[in-house]
Amino acid sequence: MDFNDTPEEAAFRAKARAWLESNVPADWRERAAKGSIQDVCKEWQRIKYDAGWACLNWPKEYGGQGFTPMQSVIWSQEENKIAPPSAAMLVVGLGMTGPMLMVHGTEEQKKQHLPPMARADVIWCQLFSEPAGGSDLAALRTRAVKDGDEWVVNGQKIWSSGAHQSDWAILVTRTDPTVPKHKGLTFFIVDMKTPGIEPRPIKQISGAAHFNEVYLTDVRIPDSNRISGVGNGWNVAMTILMNERLAVGSTGGAGGIGASWESLFEMARTLEGEDGPVIQDAAVRERLADWYVREAGIRNVNARTISALSRGDTPGPEASISKMVIGPQKQNMASFAMDLQDMAGGIMDPKIAPLHAAFQQSLLGSPAGRIAGGTDEIMRNIIAERVLGMPGDIRVDKDLPFNEIPTGGKAA
Repeated sequence: MDFNDTPEEAAFRAKARAWLESNVPADWRERAAKGSIQDVCKEWQRIKYDAGWACLNWPKEYGGQGFTPMQSVIWSQEENKIAPPSAAMLVVGLGMTGPMLMVHGTEEQKKQHLPPMARADVIWCQLFSEPAGGSDLAALRTRAVKDGDEWVVNGQKIWSSGAHQSDWAILVTRTDPTVPKHKGLTFFIVDMKTPGIEPRPIKQISGAAHFNEVYLTDVRIPDSNRISGVGNGWNVAMTILMNERLAVGSTGGAGGIGASWESLFEMARTLEGEDGPVIQDAAVRERLADWYVREAGIRNVNARTISALSRGDTPGPEASISKMVIGPQKQNMASFAMDLQDMAGGIMDPKIAPLHAAFQQSLLGSPAGRIAGGTDEIMRNIIAERVLGMPGDIRVDKDLPFNEIPTGGKAA
């Protein structure tokens, strides 16, 4: 693959860079360090949208610009260098729900939901995981029962990022427990203000409360909010998860705040040790070089995915490679950075900690990235089976009707 820009791509890159340099808010890092990253990201998305730089490869009628996938990639490369990172509250909409609606949504659903999503006027969350399901999404028990032109939903979801601050949600439910677990699922979009939806924030080790458990009690969803056919929820969910892993793998290792390689390198270059800047230590340079090689590998894997996107294909299982590498790497880099900071590494107060405690926050937050969108173990299974073609694990419940799968000694 030729990674050099064509003359047309080089001209577009120069145009994008010039606009970014003139329009990125100069104080966004300081504001983000003070805890207002969500507001910063929403503000930046609206600036881009109003100037014609948001969702570049989306069709114009849905709030995009109709640019090529390669132009969108070039824009992202330049944006990641100096602009605010994508916040989780926007990734669920822009990186997951939007692409899913392009594939599975009706024309009415696309026109209603995509433009306000592109401008960050409507924030989305994901109602997938459940307390008893673990890493097996197909084991979900939230039920949806048809009642006229509506569906009545009862159940519980957990680890729903930003659910307490979101306007709409993507929801996968079980509509037929008499068929194998992957075949009895149906997918919906739902207004979070619908009666019966109760988000409860979960306190995290970092002190934040970004995750939620969400209770759904007799929630009535119109059939017009169903995505794709009844029983096709698993295929829709897979489209979501492939795009989620692509979004995490594409943005998790570059730019922004926290434990990025660039910020770690800059810290090592400027941080004074006993014998001068710590980057003069061969062991430090060795670790930095190893992580740089890993990030270069991620970029090359992503380039393969970009080629698929340019052909109009859906992101494939190779996106799992980037996600599996990014999660542990961010955690390891944050831990290493805190070691380099010596006693200052234990300071969490952003007002006095080095780099506003970005690495400290990253260390506490990065384990979540190794779970969200599929655990490291699930990623390894996907890579082994669907990328390398190795035999799959034995799954004794694969072809059983869901209501015949034993659970805790009782039938489901």
